Amino acid sequence: MDHDHSHDHTHVCGCDVTPERVDMARRRLIAGAAGGAAAGAAAAIGASASAATPEARAHYADPDEPGLPQVDMDIAPGRTALVVTDPQIDFLSEDGVTWGVVGESVTEQGTVDNIERLFAAAKTAGMPVFISPHYYYPHDHKWQFEGTLEKTMHAIGMFDRLGPLNLENFEGSGADWMPQYKKYIEDGETIVCSPHKVYSPAQNDLNLQLRKRGIDKVILAGMSANLCTQAHLYELLELGYEVAVVRDATAGAKVPEGDGYLAAIINFRMVANGVWWTDEAVERIAQSA
Repeated sequence: MDHDHSHDHTHVCGCDVTPERVDMARRRLIAGAAGGAAAGAAAAIGASASAATPEARAHYADPDEPGLPQVDMDIAPGRTALVVTDPQIDFLSEDGVTWGVVGESVTEQGTVDNIERLFAAAKTAGMPVFISPHYYYPHDHKWQFEGTLEKTMHAIGMFDRLGPLNLENFEGSGADWMPQYKKYIEDGETIVCSPHKVYSPAQNDLNLQLRKRGIDKVILAGMSANLCTQAHLYELLELGYEVAVVRDATAGAKVPEGDGYLAAIINFRMVANGVWWTDEAVERIAQSA
């Protein structure tokens, strides 16, 4: 699939995102930053799995003897929602601009299929579903300072759109939903929130939309584990929600700086009200209907 991330950018818009820059950044991510992870991701392309691989389960297994108190979250019908962060092509497809660094983790966790299983379970149970998407518009490329990954996302044209009121070139772009999720997201019932801009929902309307529906418990999934998903977890906890994270319905980058998924799992164990596997989450959702 050939995605146009240029969106007719020119020197006038000031964002300096061109097809050439996107291509160079993509190659740099795959060949340089990803290191050994890129090779693993390339070998696994197309090997979609419906669950985390045994190797991944073993590698990221919880400790046999936890040192911290073990807590859990109950699903309360009418008060519990599924929240999915960034279920978009740039994060979850081999055609996305980040596949070189997240592809190995996405594949070994079975993330794409696991997110779909959560969508299907929630819809069957009548559980509200909320999407917290990530979009960048031309004016966002004029920010005067950025963090490391903000700079990276802007440089590779990640989640780029022509503007908040413009859907031209959106279909099939990196900012679009994964195709298999569209029947759930575009069913007229799913709440698609305004975009978050860095990592957390501090700057979008997720909290408002949840509160207006009487939601105070969240089942959290999506991309990526140690960035937007983790930031959503922290923000929602600070706002007084109970949050259970679905550990194999997310994934993270593997780069020389570290394994983003491992970093997230450690933090999930320390702060979340529950850390579930997709199998467990789907069963709990079904039982709550």
